[in-house]
Amino acid sequence: MFAVKPVVWIGSSRGDLRGMPRQVRRDFGQALYTARFDDAVYVLHVFQKKSKTGIATPKHEIELIRKRFAEAERHYRERQN
Repeated sequence: MFAVKPVVWIGSSRGDLRGMPRQVRRDFGQALYTARFDDAVYVLHVFQKKSKTGIATPKHEIELIRKRFAEAERHYRERQN
């Protein structure tokens, strides 16, 4: 059985998810996981890939994720103190 962890929304991720179709929101909620933070799930970014060709995530999306990950790390460290 999995322990329930709080969800910490970074930046506009919560509002971005609310703008997605219902099925996307449902699937998203079932797919959340954490790899780096033991006591919480940090949602860094929500976006819909629109490209029908290619699989690369746009660079500006990756940069935003990196920025928000750094913010999540700061938040996590503050919670540990």
